[in-house]
Amino acid sequence: MTWRQRLRLVLIIGTIVVIVGPFVLVLPLNLVQPFTTAVMLSRAVERLADGKRPVYPKRDVVSHSGLSPHLERAVLAAEDDRFFLHEGFDFEEIGKAIENSKRGKRLRGASTITQQVAKNLFLWEGRSYVRKGLEAWLTVVLEVCLSKERILDLYLNMAEWGDGIFGAEAASRTYFHKPASRLTREEAARLAAVLPAPRRWSPRGTIASRRATIILERMRYAAPREEQ
Repeated sequence: MTWRQRLRLVLIIGTIVVIVGPFVLVLPLNLVQPFTTAVMLSRAVERLADGKRPVYPKRDVVSHSGLSPHLERAVLAAEDDRFFLHEGFDFEEIGKAIENSKRGKRLRGASTITQQVAKNLFLWEGRSYVRKGLEAWLTVVLEVCLSKERILDLYLNMAEWGDGIFGAEAASRTYFHKPASRLTREEAARLAAVLPAPRRWSPRGTIASRRATIILERMRYAAPREEQ
């Protein structure tokens, strides 16, 4: 076999792995929660290097019934209110972000909850084109293989809510000393408020208070599920 044939074989195998592999990883998530995520492993390495204990972050996985409806609504209101309208990519929000950038405003993120699940679960941190390409493909796979409700459950059980704190249950017990199923509207809004910077903002802090006021107003209305 010549080197060109070997290279062609490697490229073919690599392409198959990239295309088929995500389906093999995602389909079981219909039935089970992932035991860890790429972000959690990355944080464990950081905590080990910094001498923090415990090294592995806290995470308590709960079922859908163990999550407060207030928290689900608050997270949608804060992160991706059009979650049930798009298929993984919110082109309306992307367009707004680009337009704001052209006007000289700070470029804000337009990542959907599905995109965040893809990168938190499988990918490393960074902004390379390779990573963005993989994130896009994984987002498509997640939307194809899982229901919207399942994707939201996965997100709430893997989201980072502080230094060494992952998942709604661990966050609720850490900050409010109660299970996630019993969170009030205001408590849910405060947790949702810190998702953009969970290791810098506290749910009980000034920034969370200000952001929670806006989120609570949005929570008055159900998350849209159909285009009007």
